[in-house]
Amino acid sequence: MQNFELQQIINHELQVERYRDYAPNGLQVQGRKQIKKVITGVTACQRLLDEAVKLDADAILVHHGFFWKNEPPTITGIKYNRLQTLLSNNINLFAYHLPLDGHPIIGNNALLADLFNIEVDKREDITDLLFKGTLIEPQTPLQFKQKLEQVLHHRSREILFCGDNAPQIIKRIAWCSGGGQDFIEAAAEQGFDAFFTGEVSERTIHIAREYGINFYAAGHHATERYGIKKLGEWLAKKYDLETIFIDIDNPA
Repeated sequence: MQNFELQQIINHELQVERYRDYAPNGLQVQGRKQIKKVITGVTACQRLLDEAVKLDADAILVHHGFFWKNEPPTITGIKYNRLQTLLSNNINLFAYHLPLDGHPIIGNNALLADLFNIEVDKREDITDLLFKGTLIEPQTPLQFKQKLEQVLHHRSREILFCGDNAPQIIKRIAWCSGGGQDFIEAAAEQGFDAFFTGEVSERTIHIAREYGINFYAAGHHATERYGIKKLGEWLAKKYDLETIFIDIDNPA
């Protein structure tokens, strides 16, 4: 498959034209024309690039790529090193950010619903990244915290939780993968028992306490490793590409 053909296929599946994003979605760095082997991962960090070189990959497909809004435009430091690795080895870099969070089947948030047995509310707009639903089996706040730790971290670390003044049984729940902590007010105002995301800000805890909503910060990387892996599996099955998911661990 050719690199621009692969871009067209993924762009169509993820409906990238519908999103206003913080970085370009699609082919960010052009490499060799023909693609047979694709490395997938959450972030285009140097370790992932080096692994792709070792495996003689034709392309890297990630959730977090390069060229973010408001970042310095100069190509120096680690940005220079990363681009040099790609260009000198003729490797393509594809990145898909918000479209991979919002996809109703292979997106990060949809897959989190599958993992935690949440029946997702009907969504009118795929670009709305505040997902809402109902736990198929209601749980206590502590039970849900333990489930998050077990599934996302394999009990390797304790996640941040705030349940002050919050419901003692969780039925209705909202969530947004990654850095979605600022959705907490919308979740609370709509009457949800709990809200989980990847990150936390100092203000988030005060908001959770004052609204009386259970809040969980389960890790940015941990909540966003599933979409890119599933996208690679979808490509391998439908287009006969060799895809290899490499999980570069990140506790944040």
